[in-house]
Amino acid sequence: MRFVLDPEMTPELFEQLLHCWTEVTNADGAVGFVPPVTPDVIRPTAEKAFARTRSAGGPAAPDRLLAGFGDDGEVAAWLILADNGSRLRAHWRWMLRVMVHPKHQGRGHGRALLRAADEAARSLGLEALQLTCRGGTGVDAFYASAGYQEVGRVPRSIRVAPGDDRDEIYMLRRL
Repeated sequence: MRFVLDPEMTPELFEQLLHCWTEVTNADGAVGFVPPVTPDVIRPTAEKAFARTRSAGGPAAPDRLLAGFGDDGEVAAWLILADNGSRLRAHWRWMLRVMVHPKHQGRGHGRALLRAADEAARSLGLEALQLTCRGGTGVDAFYASAGYQEVGRVPRSIRVAPGDDRDEIYMLRRL
């Protein structure tokens, strides 16, 4: 897999990212939506998220898109390194929308994406990366195995369905 920080946001790339986001969500990935979804449901959120990246918003945009491309040149994985908006927190960033397309899962691409994020973060002079994940999915164990430590949780703060509230888990990795 080939990773690119700040790839140019072409209409084709946008559609590939949107397709990946939709497929991950519909495979029960916890990336901001509850399945089933269509691209049209995710599109407004995607437009706002990508507008904040240098890929779409230009060199002054605060966030950075990291995209992983498979051998076929299609988006296989991606995440956003989001700025904190504070000079007091400029030494770390949030990792948002961390995802691997379902057809690429189970082959080590998630770990490769996290390693690429570490490299990108170090190249930006960052000292740490932080993310949140949805409890009850098991993904927190994956992040822990990649060196992330749980630093807090908000119990039952994510409502995926009536009577199905999940913890929001905060995790940090020092670089």
